Amino acid sequence: MKMIRVDGLTKRFGGRTAVDGLTFTVGPGRVTGFLGPNGAGKSTTMRMILGLDRPDAGSVTVDGHDYTGLPRPMYEVGALLDARALHRGRTARDHLLCLAQTNGIPGRRVDEVLELVGLASVARKRAGGFSLGMGQRLGIAVALLGDPQVLLFDEPVNGLDPEGVKWIRELMRGLAAEGRTVLVSSHLMSEMAQTADHLVVIGRGRLIADIGIGEFLRQGSNVLVRADDPDRLVPLLIEAGGAVRQGTDGSFIVTGLETRRIGETALAAGVVLTELTPQRSLEQAYMDLTRDSVEFQASAA
Repeated sequence: MKMIRVDGLTKRFGGRTAVDGLTFTVGPGRVTGFLGPNGAGKSTTMRMILGLDRPDAGSVTVDGHDYTGLPRPMYEVGALLDARALHRGRTARDHLLCLAQTNGIPGRRVDEVLELVGLASVARKRAGGFSLGMGQRLGIAVALLGDPQVLLFDEPVNGLDPEGVKWIRELMRGLAAEGRTVLVSSHLMSEMAQTADHLVVIGRGRLIADIGIGEFLRQGSNVLVRADDPDRLVPLLIEAGGAVRQGTDGSFIVTGLETRRIGETALAAGVVLTELTPQRSLEQAYMDLTRDSVEFQASAA
């Protein structure tokens, strides 16, 4: 199984350090969300993975090899960094066919990916006339062209309508389910919550978190609880290690225990739960974690 390994990666632009000693691994069989505020170094890191920028220190490898040393890179790694990077005068099919021919990819694969991304009906239209969403689908087709085991997507849902967003979400999860290595950068927390299995979070070029999404959400999360006998349940939850405070309308808020543990405690005590709702979203967890790493902050009006 192919992996991406980033080890001590550092990149400077003049006096600014864009990536600072970054180390993490992207494994196969799961979607890894790559998160961070604007200017955190995500795009620079992805460019270094693909050999487009040279690191000042550290290393990054795909399946143990430098990307630039791969004999047939499109067969190994597929990437969507900028869907607008195409020849606007070519048709969608010709754009893909040119890439296929220069990388030793059979022509029949062009028609396969056009069908896969939903562009078969406009294959002979010039890419310069495509909408933002259609251009994004063409960029995804380029990434899939070599049927690679490693895929990198930078803001893949940009410009897509709701149907397209659902499609790319299912595509990424399907690719991971096949055992491929999928790294996706996005600012849409709602999409990451539905798509990613694992998160790598960076801020100001440094690693903040490398963690499964479930554990990330559990850390510091609150759970809203309503029960038919709270006086009996609350002491048991405190004994189990939770902190409990009064909510509204007879509810109470539990911190430090997973919803499953709360449910098991109530069941063992014979207490009926009428509500058990986690209150921390991925967006809130992300905002809490990266608050000190945001480069530009607006003041309240």
